[in-house]
Amino acid sequence: MAGAIASRMSFSSLKRKQPKTFTVRIVTMDAEMEFNCEVLDHDVSKEEPVTFHFLAKFYPENAEEELVQEITQHLFFLQVKKQILDEKIYCPPEASVLLASYAVQAKYGDYDPSVHKRGFLAQEELLPKRVINLYQMTPEMWEERITAWYAEHRGRARDEAEMEYLKIAQDLEMYGVNYFTIRNKKGTELLLGVDALGLHIYDPENRLTPKISFPWNEIRNISYSDKEFTIKPLDKKIDVFKFNSSKLRVNKLILQLCIGNHDLFMRRRKADSLEVQQMKAQAREEKARKQMERQRLAREKQMREEAERTRDELERRLLQMKEEATMANEALMRSEETADLLAEKAQITEEEAKLLAQKAAEAEQEMQRIKATAIRTEEEKRLMEQKVLEAEVLALKMAEESERRAKEADQLKQDLQEAREAERRAKQKLLEITTKPTYPPMNPLPAPLPPDIPSFNLIGDSLSFDFKDTDMKRLSMEIEKEKVEYMEKSKHLQEQLNELKTEIEALKLKERETALDILHNENSDQGGTSSKHNTIKKLTLQSAKSRVAFFEEL
Repeated sequence: MAGAIASRMSFSSLKRKQPKTFTVRIVTMDAEMEFNCEVLDHDVSKEEPVTFHFLAKFYPENAEEELVQEITQHLFFLQVKKQILDEKIYCPPEASVLLASYAVQAKYGDYDPSVHKRGFLAQEELLPKRVINLYQMTPEMWEERITAWYAEHRGRARDEAEMEYLKIAQDLEMYGVNYFTIRNKKGTELLLGVDALGLHIYDPENRLTPKISFPWNEIRNISYSDKEFTIKPLDKKIDVFKFNSSKLRVNKLILQLCIGNHDLFMRRRKADSLEVQQMKAQAREEKARKQMERQRLAREKQMREEAERTRDELERRLLQMKEEATMANEALMRSEETADLLAEKAQITEEEAKLLAQKAAEAEQEMQRIKATAIRTEEEKRLMEQKVLEAEVLALKMAEESERRAKEADQLKQDLQEAREAERRAKQKLLEITTKPTYPPMNPLPAPLPPDIPSFNLIGDSLSFDFKDTDMKRLSMEIEKEKVEYMEKSKHLQEQLNELKTEIEALKLKERETALDILHNENSDQGGTSSKHNTIKKLTLQSAKSRVAFFEEL
């Protein structure tokens, strides 16, 4: 109910005009108001400025149905968010990340990678300190996981993102519960929880799961006397439910909360009043108008984005064509330079070919001359060899003749000695006859040595020529287009939570788990994934009499 929901507001300035009278300026994201108010029976700090916090006293069962006006929804969202960050409402780590992503969507709008770059959440308080200390994760790692879900909320307006936040938060076990320390008849210390659904009795060590619950429709009367609090069930056969609180002032607060929540509980189950119906009708009209306005803006944005994409595409194509033209000009210049170079090389090659042809002709002539010379040399060589052979034969004959004549000379010498010996004997016999035969010695002349045979050495020079073939290369250009694939299909909320829980479970520091973390894990292991309302409904299935008896036995 919008009329029953107060709001969280911070006073940016407060000036004291006279005792217990203040001028208050309230500043929110949507409005700025200034009014006078009196503060009675409160201890107000004398330091200025003084900050007040106005908080909702009664929480709605269904925020989507009961928070009619957008400003009420926004302020209530700020209150619940603050309570979760201050750990007054326990929130599991994986749900904290999801809630943080909706809070970012509500503040920054749609995710834009070009604007929301790495580190843009560095100064934001989005997660309870308990969750941050529970895992070995850096701020960058938390930001990465929050941003991953933040990107999936594209298209949600601020009020839609805040409502999604509240729809998740209202199912948390400690949402909207006011806890008070009480004692039963045996003096056992317990916790009394008062919320929009009824009264709940908790163990002091476990604020998540109540031991006993009494819905408002089973309670007939609530009263207190001094420190004793009395609750009368609707069934008169059941004994009254009594407990003791520590202070009388606490009983007053408990009674106020019980009366207000009981009244709202009964009013929710009746037809709306004419005023509320008018407010809801106005809210629906305003919501429809805003929806149409958002659709119009979305269409305009889409058309603008399409126009920008078309412009960017044209600019890209123009730039591409300019680059292609530049590349073509450069290729043409390179082709012209290559053509000039090839023409120059062709001319040089042609000159070299002529020179080589001339050298080849000269070499051919030289080869013919050498061949002719070689032929003549061969003939002379054959003649010379013949002469050498003849000289050798002649020398051999002369050697044989010389040897023969030497033998004849030796024979003649021997005959001469014999003749002289005979002459000497003949002189003695014949003095008057002196006959002396004389033979002229024949001294053989040594055979003249044959003249030296001249040798001829013919050397033929060879010419080698190196010809290189130049290949022409072709120039080609290719243009590639890139395609962009975008976004994955969204998954179910619980699957996302389980996936994130599994992902960060390995980084959890078990020794830093709080008592509430341990209790939440035990509830989850025992199948405690059902909603808060289902848990209370199971407890109320017991008879009221057995619940009262159980409370007395605690």
